Amino acid sequence: MIKVIKKEIDMEESLKKRLEIICDFCNTTLTIINGSIRKIDKTNLNYIEPHRIIGIILPTISKIN
Repeated sequence: MIKVIKKEIDMEESLKKRLEIICDFCNTTLTIINGSIRKIDKTNLNYIEPHRIIGIILPTISKIN
């Protein structure tokens, strides 16, 4: 039977902080999904899933006089 081992990878706090500052400046919300390493037991096969960063633009309503 194939056994897959999944291990979460944490994002560096400095990178996360920089992305949050950029998204605050651009008026967007930030969603970060941490990546992972998947390893098949007793083999040398590995799959590295990268971090996913999703930015959603918030609508702004401006008043024209």
